[in-house]
Parts: sequence; structure tokens; C-alpha cells
Amino acid sequence: MTSTPHDREIESLEEFDDVVARGSLAGHRIQSVDLTGRTADLLRTDTASAVFLGCPMEPDAAAKVRADGALVFPPAPDLPFDPYRGLLYSPDELFEDLGDAGYGSTPDALTYAWFQRTKADNDIFASMLRAVHDDSISDALDEHLAGERVVGVMGGHAMGRGTDAYAGAARLGRELTRAGFTVATGGGPGAMEAANLGAYAAPHPDEMLDDALLLLAKAPSFVPSVSDWAQAAFEVRHRWPRGGGSVGIPTWFYGHEPPNAFAGHIAKYFANATREDGLLARSNAGVIFLPGAAGTLQEIFDNATPNYYESRGEPTPMVLVDRHHWTEHLPAWPLLRSLAAGRSMEARIALVDSVGEAPGALRRLLADAH
Repeated sequence: MTSTPHDREIESLEEFDDVVARGSLAGHRIQSVDLTGRTADLLRTDTASAVFLGCPMEPDAAAKVRADGALVFPPAPDLPFDPYRGLLYSPDELFEDLGDAGYGSTPDALTYAWFQRTKADNDIFASMLRAVHDDSISDALDEHLAGERVVGVMGGHAMGRGTDAYAGAARLGRELTRAGFTVATGGGPGAMEAANLGAYAAPHPDEMLDDALLLLAKAPSFVPSVSDWAQAAFEVRHRWPRGGGSVGIPTWFYGHEPPNAFAGHIAKYFANATREDGLLARSNAGVIFLPGAAGTLQEIFDNATPNYYESRGEPTPMVLVDRHHWTEHLPAWPLLRSLAAGRSMEARIALVDSVGEAPGALRRLLADAH
């Protein structure tokens, strides 16, 4: 069987030990694995053409692998993030120290502060580190979503906890997850958090979501306190552990918007354009657009363009929720329908009145595609 590039990637000590036991590290890519305790293995194992990305190791081990012809990219010092990371983030990782020192001391907030500082300095080294990080995140996201049927749920960050709209978005995420889809959102507050919350609630009894919505309503927004907003989410997670999985794809470009704690896996980017395109491109089973403002409007037509040109293959379903919002308030639907007329994507778009109708519309569009 032909190997793939991912077969050669090593992202943990367990994978490292398994490959060493088979005799050779030649040609492998080792990402952000602490190898300071594996000096003996490195000294006796062939590492020709291997690439070590941000792997701490002892000086004699580093000298030996370089002599073998391996490339060694040493860890970058004094960063609040790892540019070479091989895995997606978890909420616990991004919000570490939230309870002790508040949101401002978390890795998420510190990384945003670093981003703002280095972006203002126009530092080429920092720009390179951001690019390496985002490429590593894209690679990890592809690995995580391999074989999954992904439905994107898009919507605005302003949708408050405690509202009917938030509850509807949460029930949407729950229904999609129970139907076997992987929910992917922009990973932030509002509609995005609600859909990730619904996915988290999917394995639990129905009343769990009702109780969680009441608890979250005590901190309806991340303004004025991100700490209080996030703490409420972690209280839900602690009270009802082992929730369902979903993906959040946020960005430090919008640093005032924190990631939400209900996405089990978080692909956070520095470059918003990379994040936007990646989220839509990976939504291979369609996208549901909840009411939103400029960002959601942009996402509608960012998704419509490859569907129009079929640049990613067959058009994927697009379901717009709330007829008044998308025909009167922000009339994206008439333009989308005109754009789709006479093309394959015409049979892949739908407009529904309520969020409860969205899963059925998505199923119909998927069935028509086959």
C-alpha cells in the first residue's frame, strides 16, 4: 500500500517510540515532540532526510541528526504558542489559568497580545512564525476531519445567551450531531457557541441542554467580562462532562472575540482569510447560515463562489435561515438565487423561515445531490 505524507508525521512520544521500534526515522516529520529524554534512540536510529519541527533535544542528539542529513527547526523561544504544533487546540489549553488569574492571563489572550505587538512592529520573523503556525493548524485540521461529514453552521457573534435564537442554534447543533454530522463553526461567541454547545449536548438527555441554557444565561455576553462568560461555559462542561465533539475555527485577527469552550477541537488561526476559506472548504456536507451581519454575509458569497464555478467539485448545500433577515434586512437570498439560476448549484440552495426547518432542508438538498 502506498504511504501518504501523513503516515510519516510523528506528533507524540508514543508515535515516536513506535516508529523507532520499527527501525528508522528516515524521511519522517516530527512535530513539536519533546525528545530530551530520547537521546539514546536518536543516536542509534537512522534520521536521514527527517525533519524535526520545534522538538527540544540534547545537543549531542541534535548534532547527530544534523550529521545524518536531517533538518532541525529548533523551538522558538519566549512565545505564548507553539508554531510547530501537530494537534488542534482544546478549550482547556486555550483557557488555562482562567480560574486563577482571569482571561487576560490565558494562552489565548497572551497570544493575541503577542500578535498585536508583532504585527505593529512589522517583524518578518514573527510573520514567518504566524504562517508556520497556521499551516500546522491546517494540517492538523485535515487529519482530524478525515472521513467526516462536516456541516458548517455560520452566524453572528452578537446572538446572546438566554435568547430564543441562541436556544434554536443550540438545538440545531444537537440535531446535526445526533444525525451523524460533525458540526464546524467559526469557533467564537453567539451563534457559533450555540451550535458547538448543541453538539456538546448531543450525547446527554434532552433536558441537559435546557438546564445548560439557563445556566449560561447568567452571563449572556462576553462583554463586559470574558472571564465570567467563559467560566459559565466551563461550569456547564464540569457539570455535564463527556460531551459530543465538534470543531471551532476562530481567529486571533478578531481578538476581541474569544473562542468558545464547547468545541472539543479548536483550529485557531492568525490569518482570518485562511481561516474563513478553510472553514467553508471543509464543510463538505453543506453550510447552514443563521442570521448574521457583515461576516456572515461575506461567508455566504465566499461559499457561493466555488459552488458557482464548481472549483471544489459538485456544489455543496447552502441553507439560509430566516426569510425576513435574508430577503428584507440583508437581501442576500435574491442575489444568491439569481447567481445560481441555470447552474448546478441551483438545486443546492434553500431558504427556510425557522432554524427548526434547517436540518430537513439540508437532508433534502443532500438527497437531491445523489
